[in-house]
Amino acid sequence: MAKASRSFQVFVKPIGNACNLACEYCYYLKREGLYPKGESLRMPFSILERYIKQHIEASSDSVIQFSWHGGEPTLLGIDYFRKIISLQRKYQPRHKQIVNGIQTNGTLLDEDWCHFFAEMGFGVGISLDGPEEIHDHYRLTRRGGSTYREAMRGYELLQKHHIPCDILCVVHKRNVSDPIGVYRFFKKIGAPSISFLPLVEPQPQEETGVSPRSVPAEALGQFLCNIFDEWKNQDIERVRVELFEEVARTAFNQEPALCIFRKTCGDVPVVEHNGDFFSCDHFVDRKHRLGNIEETSLVDFLESPAQRSFGEAKWRTMPSFCQSCEVLKMCYGGCPKDRILKTPDGEEGLNYLCSGYRRFFNHCKPFVSELSALWQKQSLGGKISIPMVGHFKVPPKIGRNDPCPCGSGRKYKRCCLGKQSF
Repeated sequence: MAKASRSFQVFVKPIGNACNLACEYCYYLKREGLYPKGESLRMPFSILERYIKQHIEASSDSVIQFSWHGGEPTLLGIDYFRKIISLQRKYQPRHKQIVNGIQTNGTLLDEDWCHFFAEMGFGVGISLDGPEEIHDHYRLTRRGGSTYREAMRGYELLQKHHIPCDILCVVHKRNVSDPIGVYRFFKKIGAPSISFLPLVEPQPQEETGVSPRSVPAEALGQFLCNIFDEWKNQDIERVRVELFEEVARTAFNQEPALCIFRKTCGDVPVVEHNGDFFSCDHFVDRKHRLGNIEETSLVDFLESPAQRSFGEAKWRTMPSFCQSCEVLKMCYGGCPKDRILKTPDGEEGLNYLCSGYRRFFNHCKPFVSELSALWQKQSLGGKISIPMVGHFKVPPKIGRNDPCPCGSGRKYKRCCLGKQSF
């Protein structure tokens, strides 16, 4: 059976866009017109089994990862996920591990769910935007009511059962002005891991080209810089901040883990409730539907010219303004969905968040240089201690033939080896 030529992560939507909430900024609720009204959004077991089998067969990694998304996947009930586990065990190869992650709003979690997650080793992502008055501004019930207390109840249950948990915080117009308040709230509730997701909602009718809810780019840059400084001074080894780990990777010449910062993308496609395959979670539309896993195997979609072309377009369509940027290798133009502006010289394709990311990545450069220098000194036999960066593991010492961490593109032995002083 053919294997995928590279690692991949599939966002599976076993309940489609069905959700018990009506968050004002949810981009996936807007996919309602993609499928006929009244159609069941529950993935049939026949398609579920086909997907799990194909995913396992396509993966060449020793750890096979499944990511369950929605909508709100807990609407399916625990028994549905018990079926998932039984199907995974049915097709699990010897000497390979299977891990599961689920993204949830947390409002439907209870003791039974948490016992299940703990027993089966699930990692859980939970959506929280900050303290109650901030969280409840956009994250609402279908009747416009508060969701904060139910979400926090779910989060506290996850903590009680010691379930690995990552907080997903959408950064928008409402919370971007209080970076330290938002960050300290997450620290106060004992958050071990935080991911910040900037809200960008293209709206051609608006003066800025985005909705009033969207985060202003410059404000995002300041938000990230302020939190980074406190994190670096107080929490570098205690709190995982996904974006800050991405920064640390550049110090060791490692490829970004987040697709938005890679040179090419396309490794995080979507499989919908009916088996439809889409190129990306942010491009679930008819143009980017490549087919259905009942007709074409998952690995064939992953390796298809259409999917490769989708991923490579990120680099091919990058404006020349970006290609000459001093932080290019930390950003690579960001997510293509946000490339809605023109460059100063009038070229299409500038990322709406460019000014914010540029400010943040330049702010982090001294930290990156410090980490890189420590790593090089350690490789030369120096008794140097490199701080842990959240959950990110510092790579082994540099080999003579490894790429030089200074970013020159040359081998270490032909670049910085022997140039260090202690």
